[in-house]
Amino acid sequence: MKDLNKKTIRDLPVSGKRVLVRCDFNVPLSDGKITDDKRIVESLPTIRYLMENDAKVILCSHLGRPDGEFNSKFSLAPIASHLSSLLGVEVIMASDVIGEDARAKSATLADGDLMLLENVRFHKEEEKNDPDFAKQLASLADFYVNDAFGTSHRAHASTAGVADYLPSAVGFLIQKEIEIMGKALNDPKRPFVAILGGAKVSDKIGVINHLFGKVDKLLIGGAMAYTFIKAAGYPIGNSRVEEDWVEEAKKMFETAKENGVELLIPADNVCGDRFAEDTDIITQKSIPDGWMGLDIGPVTIGRFTEAIKGAGTVIWNGPMGVFEWPKFSVGTKAIADAIAESGAVSIIGGGDSAAAVDIFGYAEKMTHISTGGGASLEFLEGIELPGITAIDDK
Repeated sequence: MKDLNKKTIRDLPVSGKRVLVRCDFNVPLSDGKITDDKRIVESLPTIRYLMENDAKVILCSHLGRPDGEFNSKFSLAPIASHLSSLLGVEVIMASDVIGEDARAKSATLADGDLMLLENVRFHKEEEKNDPDFAKQLASLADFYVNDAFGTSHRAHASTAGVADYLPSAVGFLIQKEIEIMGKALNDPKRPFVAILGGAKVSDKIGVINHLFGKVDKLLIGGAMAYTFIKAAGYPIGNSRVEEDWVEEAKKMFETAKENGVELLIPADNVCGDRFAEDTDIITQKSIPDGWMGLDIGPVTIGRFTEAIKGAGTVIWNGPMGVFEWPKFSVGTKAIADAIAESGAVSIIGGGDSAAAVDIFGYAEKMTHISTGGGASLEFLEGIELPGITAIDDK
């Protein structure tokens, strides 16, 4: 997916029309209160544009995993009231998705009005991309806009199916995500450095192989690094390892060499004798039996920081250790710090990396923080995202 050759919201004559917008309002809640509204805030430019251009705006989203049944715990009502305070307007809340209330309220909308449907995952047909459900959802509107980048890697009824029944376009958030990440992958300022962490090599194998033809340096940390460390012939003690992927990791050292990519793995590790926040810790190059690596060590931090220092473009997806525990947050924080100070075009690939950048207070210093973990990973892997593929071409 090189350039965004899809219609964007500006290509639709929205004035006086009902526009169904798929947003990603899957935000964390605690006791019914939103604890992080970033995804809601990111959707505002699209919503404001439609309201200012006299569209009748119908928003839809999922929240959590209600397993296809109505469950008040997963109601979008708190989202409606938060949106209302952010925009300073009334958000009309439907008590269902495609039922009587949604139909009645959407029919009476005036130009510039804003309504929110209930959680689309209250219907099991949503995740099955059921054509009949998609058709009923589409019947509420004249146009469809997908602005939910975080769920665009899923072919669900509200992310892809409805585009079969309505003229469609992407919103400003998806447009921004694709243009920034697309440029980084296809025309990066060099040197181009990618940093991958997180739990599993198996989750990132496609990304690594795709990046080999594009990056100058690839840095690997997090639990997935221990599979590489084992492949390189070093003892890893009780560290997490994916035995099935050790041979594949060995091949990757070769592939990196063939592509002229500098592949860096941890040279030392901060280890615990058990997976617990209050474990004893030691820092070792070779991890002894009975110990497990839980963060990158100071020598590695030095090497990784040096590699980031001169970068023109940096993409980061996945933490360097168990960053939620202070003892093992040093590596992840050091990487965030190095990226923030590098002056490079910096792209943070959603999920835990985005959370870490936020926790450590570096969000403002990053060029782009993706709103989608899984979606940004698949994009970096070069996979077509169904929620974007479904949109009408320009």
